[in-house]
Amino acid sequence: MSDGAGNPRHVYRRLAQWLRDVPPDLLASRRAQADLLFRRIGITFAVYGDKDATERLIPFDLVPRLLSRAEWGKLEVGLVQRVRALNLFLADLYGPREIIKAGVVPADLIYRNPAFRPEMVNLKVPHDVYVHIAGIDIVRVDDADFYVLEDNARTPSGVSYMLENREVMMRLFPELFGAHRVAPVENYPDLLLNSLRSVAPRPAGRDPTVVLLTPGMFNSAYYEHSFLADKLGVELVEGRDLFVDNDVVFMRTTEGPKRVDVIYRRLDDDFLDPLAFRSDSALGVAGLMSAYRAGNVTLANAVGTGVADDKAIYTYMPEIIRFYLGEDAILKNVPTHRCREPEALSYVLDHLDELVVKEVNGSGGYGMLVGPHATKAQIAEFAAKLRQNPANFIAQPTLNLSTCPTADGQTSGPRHVDLRPFVLTGASGVRVVPGGLTRVAMQEGSLVVNSSQGGGTKDTWVVDDVELPR
Repeated sequence: MSDGAGNPRHVYRRLAQWLRDVPPDLLASRRAQADLLFRRIGITFAVYGDKDATERLIPFDLVPRLLSRAEWGKLEVGLVQRVRALNLFLADLYGPREIIKAGVVPADLIYRNPAFRPEMVNLKVPHDVYVHIAGIDIVRVDDADFYVLEDNARTPSGVSYMLENREVMMRLFPELFGAHRVAPVENYPDLLLNSLRSVAPRPAGRDPTVVLLTPGMFNSAYYEHSFLADKLGVELVEGRDLFVDNDVVFMRTTEGPKRVDVIYRRLDDDFLDPLAFRSDSALGVAGLMSAYRAGNVTLANAVGTGVADDKAIYTYMPEIIRFYLGEDAILKNVPTHRCREPEALSYVLDHLDELVVKEVNGSGGYGMLVGPHATKAQIAEFAAKLRQNPANFIAQPTLNLSTCPTADGQTSGPRHVDLRPFVLTGASGVRVVPGGLTRVAMQEGSLVVNSSQGGGTKDTWVVDDVELPR
């Protein structure tokens, strides 16, 4: 929010003045209203293994995060470049595999990756789009540059919180919106639906039918599934609501079977089709992969995209972008040590108390070590894991992540944040919704922003550089 001299940055000047002027009891009142709104709406997040709170509200911070149009413009160009490269990479992995033949990415990183799906080899997907919805996690550090922390190419979540955060902020703080030109995010559902329809197999004489496939109400993100289906105006279905006949997917309705063209699936690969993957899955649709192979249905995101989520593959993204696009990466990676390499492993073991170490297939803040905040026992335990299976880990420096002001009603002050913009790819190209989900570490000094680890969220505003007149 502030520059090195402690003065508000240009984009934050109106907000800083508002924070100075607003009475503390008003913020407390609006905080209570926000909690009430979220409870009425029913926004909850299930935490697996937490016997005390299987469902809870994600903490919401009242102070929005602001990005100028110029800042967003650089981010947007970099995000489009990265997602284009991810789609080309996946099309190549399941096709000619030129990047492996060229020695740019080691073959064993692909073939030994549990998310690599041999069933997808030489399977043509519509318009060569594998990652229809991507969530790219972005962080900002001392030099004010943006870095990509993680690519989420399977089933990225959180967009419902982006949309609900905006709606709640518009209700609670209309005067703040009146002082800024804020880019809208409300059209995300329309953009998503148009994107999904654009990659449908083209049945003659009718509009494509899109459904959202959920594992069911006990899934941690079920609220988001139902929310998005409602916003998109499509049916929310479980596996038992669908069936396959003659390699065509149908939905059971009160008016009889209805053909399905696009499935926005929020179900992991393993559970999609008991005939192709896990035979004990009661969540998927028997024969779905046969319909997929026949080109009669589009799955978004495509099967096998998880290989691009891998944190070891992440370390090769600059080379991947250069290989497919002939360009340098606009958005930098965080410097990363590949523990599979002996020299890197030796360095990491010697500096565990300074580094963040992550499992290559980990997510949600689990399976990681934050060295500066770890005990000696935790460091020793992680060192043993590293020596046993070094290829399963990468390590990164402990970044001095940027902070934003918070006022959650109990404590206030700077808290570390990241940003998850949502990138959509369809037949007509790549689109980025201006803003995204800012995740915030609610504990002072914490670097972990994941909701499953106690992190919260805040609204993200992309605002015009020119202020409105008073």
